[in-house]
Amino acid sequence: MTLRQRLKDDITAAMRSGAVLRRDTLRMAENAIYNVEKRDRRTLDDDEVAAVIAKEVKTRRESVDAFRAGGREDLVAKEEAEIEILGAFLPAQLSDPELEALVGEAIAATGAASPRDMGKAMGWLAPRTRGRADGRRVSEAVSRRLAGGAS
Repeated sequence: MTLRQRLKDDITAAMRSGAVLRRDTLRMAENAIYNVEKRDRRTLDDDEVAAVIAKEVKTRRESVDAFRAGGREDLVAKEEAEIEILGAFLPAQLSDPELEALVGEAIAATGAASPRDMGKAMGWLAPRTRGRADGRRVSEAVSRRLAGGAS
């Protein structure tokens, strides 16, 4: 079953069970996928669908930060619930040790030696971490390692 079909089936199940937040969150994700398909004039594969869902999760994480700063804990709770719902459609996130191991491989493979070489390492890591680790988290790990933090 494709990721897109799983999303549609979950929307149907949410509608039948009366899970309003789940239904609305999944519909927003489906609409985001549809908009990308319409813009690109093609059907997305599972990896691209996962990338769109990851982007939706990232948007919600940014909203959580903004709502926390504004003291809107009610909206923080809603956004966090949406993140959890969408997270079920993403591949398992990399643990810290797994990410550190990948960063080590990237540095070895690209010959990156200083913070100026961060782009090389990030270019190597991007396809390997897409959907499995937040870009900010990856970049912080690379930056730490290149600055001499965790060797």
